[in-house]
Amino acid sequence: MMTIKIQFLRYFLLGVSLMLLSCEDFVEVETPNYKLDREVVFNNDQTAQSALKGIFNQLFNAAFINGGAQSITFTAGLSGDNFSVTTPTSDILEFQHNQIIPSNNYNLSLWASAYNMIYMVNAMLTGIAGKPSLSQDLKDKMDGSAKFIRGFTYFNLVNLYGEVPLLLGIDYQENSLASRTSTPVIYDQIIEDLESAASLLDDSYSNDRTQPTRYAALALLARVHLFQGNWQAAENYSSQVIAASANYELLNDPNEVFLANSREAIWQISPIGWGNNFSHTREGNLFIKNATANTPVVLAENFLNLFENSQDKRRQEWVNTFTAAGDTLHFPYKYKIQYDASGGTITEYSMVLRLAEQYLIRAEARARLGKLPEAIQDVNLIKSRAGIPLIEDLHTTLSEDELLTIIVLERRKELFAEWGHRWFDLNRLGIAEILAAKENSNWTPTSGLFPIPASERMKNPNLTQNPGY
Repeated sequence: MMTIKIQFLRYFLLGVSLMLLSCEDFVEVETPNYKLDREVVFNNDQTAQSALKGIFNQLFNAAFINGGAQSITFTAGLSGDNFSVTTPTSDILEFQHNQIIPSNNYNLSLWASAYNMIYMVNAMLTGIAGKPSLSQDLKDKMDGSAKFIRGFTYFNLVNLYGEVPLLLGIDYQENSLASRTSTPVIYDQIIEDLESAASLLDDSYSNDRTQPTRYAALALLARVHLFQGNWQAAENYSSQVIAASANYELLNDPNEVFLANSREAIWQISPIGWGNNFSHTREGNLFIKNATANTPVVLAENFLNLFENSQDKRRQEWVNTFTAAGDTLHFPYKYKIQYDASGGTITEYSMVLRLAEQYLIRAEARARLGKLPEAIQDVNLIKSRAGIPLIEDLHTTLSEDELLTIIVLERRKELFAEWGHRWFDLNRLGIAEILAAKENSNWTPTSGLFPIPASERMKNPNLTQNPGY
């Protein structure tokens, strides 16, 4: 594993100390050694609460999750077929061409930042265990939040790399030599973590939508069960989220979806806490292209051509253009705010989970269960918000396969430039071989998994490599 001998100090307490520094009531904590740090931080509600805030604050800086150039949104997006590269560096082109070498720096950042986050939440779970000095409500919130983040992180790791080490403790010697764990066992742990989180977290938001609620755990459980082919469970969990209309709704205006605390948001990440210059999301800073910003990617022509209806609001509002050397380039414009050195008011948060995906999950699960009219109703809600023609006859002669094709297409158009959804869909549906048609593609049957980083395998002799690398 990544060198994590004293990562509790370097990463966990970094997030904690940054959060403490930003609080009006500063709490000074001595940190003479690893054991004492943990004892002090989790000794009372005030410092423990700051530790929890520190972890959520740190998410904005964790490469795999923060929406930047080394995130899942970008790297898995490159690996799919929605982007075209404009800045052809080797690290970027390897993802775009589906031929990643094990020493790729972006790939290492994905892996290392994910495991750093896992270590941080494991440290928190260890720190709060058996602490009678903490209130039960806070312990439940911390326990549920940590397990939610761990389940979320392992879901992404297992879909990027397949079998990965399953680390549930903070013994660095044991972790540093851990072997890879089978995919079914990892999924069992993901489900266990998320079910536990759902039982511990509140239904409502205490402040904003950056800390997960029970519905965030249920939403992720719906996705997990969809990926596992557990159609009834996927329908059940997504239905619970959709039914929480006091918390969530599909917004009529696409421009409001990605705003901070949008009512479509189930879980978001905020740039608050990282200085005045961070008045933007990393996605906005990465994708927006203009005279002063040169995004490394634009949207591929074959993706843009999918918007056969010019009235599609997603095409109108979530895609923007820039002209360079006579060429009109199209870029993702779900986020409207770029980097501004002068700072400013934060109006957008990075979207991680949102309600539209839950309708698409339920539509697919229902279609596979033979509930075609109900599945069509869910798809029509997404189409209606987009302003495109609906499937008018709920008892249409569409076959299950034909309806599933429509659902997959709507997923691609609705969720582009978010969390590598297209890449994950191609792999879980067994149709990723279509990527062989990409320009300069080096697709092979083993390209569906990223390589285990070479430097990690050098540190850990028990880490095997994925086939094809």
